[in-house]
Amino acid sequence: MKRATRWYDYITINIYWMGLTTLSQTNGLIFPLLVQGFVGEETKGTFFGTLRLWSLMVALLMQAFWGMLSDRSTSKWGRRRPFIFGGTLADLVFIVAIGLSAGLMGMTGYWFLFIIAVLLQISSNAAHGAQQGLIPDLVPEDKRGRFSGVKAVLEIPIPVILVAFAVGPLIAAGNMWGGILVAMGVLTLCMLLTMLVPEQPLQEAPKKFDWAPFLRLVFMTGLFTAIILGLGELVKVIGRLTEGIGPLSTLIIVVGGVGLVAMAIAIALGVWASVRISIGEAAQRNPSFTWWVVNRLAFLVGTTNLSGFAVYFLQGRLGYAEEQAAGPASQLMMVVGLFILISALPSGWLSDKFGHKRLVALSGVVASLGTLIIILTTSLTIIYIGGCIIGVATGLFFTANWALGTELVPKKEAGRYLGISNLAGAGAGAVGAYIGGPIADFFTVRVPEVPGLGYVLLFAIYGILFLLSAVALTQVKKRTHMLAEA
Repeated sequence: MKRATRWYDYITINIYWMGLTTLSQTNGLIFPLLVQGFVGEETKGTFFGTLRLWSLMVALLMQAFWGMLSDRSTSKWGRRRPFIFGGTLADLVFIVAIGLSAGLMGMTGYWFLFIIAVLLQISSNAAHGAQQGLIPDLVPEDKRGRFSGVKAVLEIPIPVILVAFAVGPLIAAGNMWGGILVAMGVLTLCMLLTMLVPEQPLQEAPKKFDWAPFLRLVFMTGLFTAIILGLGELVKVIGRLTEGIGPLSTLIIVVGGVGLVAMAIAIALGVWASVRISIGEAAQRNPSFTWWVVNRLAFLVGTTNLSGFAVYFLQGRLGYAEEQAAGPASQLMMVVGLFILISALPSGWLSDKFGHKRLVALSGVVASLGTLIIILTTSLTIIYIGGCIIGVATGLFFTANWALGTELVPKKEAGRYLGISNLAGAGAGAVGAYIGGPIADFFTVRVPEVPGLGYVLLFAIYGILFLLSAVALTQVKKRTHMLAEA
């Protein structure tokens, strides 16, 4: 900025994060219900997982693509605001289409929703990719910590609370359009406030567009998607081969074990291949970095999919009707979000005092404990307590894991290395949902007399992945980045 920072800049530069999270939280309630209505109880997990896989992989690519374009924008309105404005307008069109899809039936409705979900990822990431550039563009380095703190508050607890109290109850009461309109209103207001950002046009002509980084990302994403697809199909095949297995306990061990191994392989193999594509031979000189990404992805598979399947879990475990589960699911996410914020505040000090690696390992163990509490109870209150524990663990993880990552990467190439962490963010939902959804459906069909068994088993797998994320840390050795820079 060419003027002194003013108090309201903290709001205008960060407020759009609130709109983005409100939209994603609202979709997290609506999409599972729409998919369930289109495809039925017996296959909802599989089809929801398919939608998650493809929409998240598109999001991974589009966020990088639009970010690169906004870097080069010479618009008189600035580099970022035109993309935020245009992306939001397109979002509103696609959000309305999501609401209209509720009037469709069967696979026609599902594939319409699938297409709209992909288009929404394209448009929302046009705004998202540009929004990420506002703090680096406009905020002096000595104030970025304060601006990032405001960002954290606007990005997580406030929109999560808003959805829990304003959107969730409307959807739970059968008023889906009411919830959609609230989300649209919040997104629009946040976009309009962002237009007040004092952004200046790019003064220098951008260099020739370099497609090489984006093409590497396309190849990396395609390979990771192929790995997930292959392992997902393997789980389905093995599920069909268990037709003759009689005892329920044996069935749970076999199918659950296969699902766990498939997710673990997808995480390890997907990360290894992606890191090799992204940084090449440097991956061999710095193996700790690869294990750090494995740790990050394994943990996020758990947190992302506990949230993604919360509606289905509460339906099966506590007997809520379809829309009614949206209320407690949104409140559970609110509890988790609040405790993420509470634990994130002191986690930086704790991480510096006791060590980043130790705190990351502790977060995996604590998150696993919280998951165990959730799957062992049929009390909503105790489920909320489990959510609190997972929230504390997640807050510790976000801070300590990132601090650990910054120790493992070459300082001169930190952006290139840490950018690979985006794979963990998008890949987590894809791995856990695409491979996990068919597991839940398997038990819905085979053991209908035990409602929710498949989702209890699925949550147990996510809990074990929390523990495996801690195990991956045993291969992380500090300061190996010095070797990579040598």
